[in-house]
Formats: sequence, C-alpha cells, structure tokens
Amino acid sequence: METTKQDILKAFYPTFVGVLIGLVLGGLLWIVARSPRGNSVALLPPPTPAPLVVDVAGAVPRPGVYELPGGSRVNDAIEAAGGFLAEADKSTINLAAPLEDGQRLEIPFLAGVESVGATRVEEVALELIDINTADVDTLITLPGIGPTLAQRIIDYRETYGDFYYIEDIMNVPGIGFDTFENIMDLIMTGYE
Repeated sequence: METTKQDILKAFYPTFVGVLIGLVLGGLLWIVARSPRGNSVALLPPPTPAPLVVDVAGAVPRPGVYELPGGSRVNDAIEAAGGFLAEADKSTINLAAPLEDGQRLEIPFLAGVESVGATRVEEVALELIDINTADVDTLITLPGIGPTLAQRIIDYRETYGDFYYIEDIMNVPGIGFDTFENIMDLIMTGYE
C-alpha cells in the first residue's frame, strides 16, 4: 500500500491543529499575564485635620490659647488649661460640648470671688514646676499632662537621671513639641 500525500496530510492534521491552538492560547496567556503599561498610582494618606485653636479664660490656673485635636470637647480644653480653680463656678459649664475652632471658653468664677480667683491665677502662673522634683499630683497641673504622662516623666527621671534642660522633657514618650510649647513657660529643671 502506497501512502499518498493526502494520507500524510491527514495523519499530521490533528497535530498541526493542536500546535496551532496551543500557539494561539499561549499568545493570549502572554497578553493577559504581562505587566500593564503606564505609571503606577500612589495612594496618599488622608490629610490630617487641622487642630482646633481655643482660647480658655477665667477660673483656670493657666488661661491661654491651646491647640487641641479635632473633635475635642470643653472638658479637654479645661484640662489643657490645668483644670478648674477651686473658685470656679462649674454649674453652668457643659463639659461634653464640642469645641469649635477659634472659640473663646470663659470659665466663670463663683459669685463674689473673682478678685480672689484672679490673684490665685497670678500666683500659679509665677510658680515654676521643677520637673526634677515634682510628684505626679504637681505634674498633672501642667496643661496636657495627665496622670499617665506624669508617671512617665517620673519613670524617665528615675531611669535616666535628672533633666538638665527643660527641652529634655521631650525625650519622655508621649511628650512632643506641641505639649512642650504648652508647658515650657511653666517648668524648670534647677540647672538652667
């Protein structure tokens, strides 16, 4: 039996079709799998909201202008100013009220004690707190320093020794430049 050209082509036809399908599928796979052209898109973090700037005045130990994070409440502003004086009239203050940027928060004195309260504010403002000897109760009178940060200051002092410059307090975890700016005029080290 003699094989003709047609018989040879019939024998190789399925192989030829299989190779052709394989090439087409391989090409499609290569097109789909290759890296896309163009520049990648870099996602940036959402912008940090600007702090609230609030003027706290009246029956607080350290009246002044304070920067507080967005969403802060009246209670946060009063704590930043050192809390209430004993002569403060707390009955009209809503501690849970939200603050607004540029707000002036006036803490009233009890009736008849404004002059006593004003003298007390001046006395507190003149007394610098020695951060090398102050205890927790004294440190928490500083704006922005609560019991946790006060304990960290004492722990840092016990571990590393006295603070030589007031700026050294920024080495304490949790005390940054903003907190330092609020307390720098109220503290001393005894070495400066």
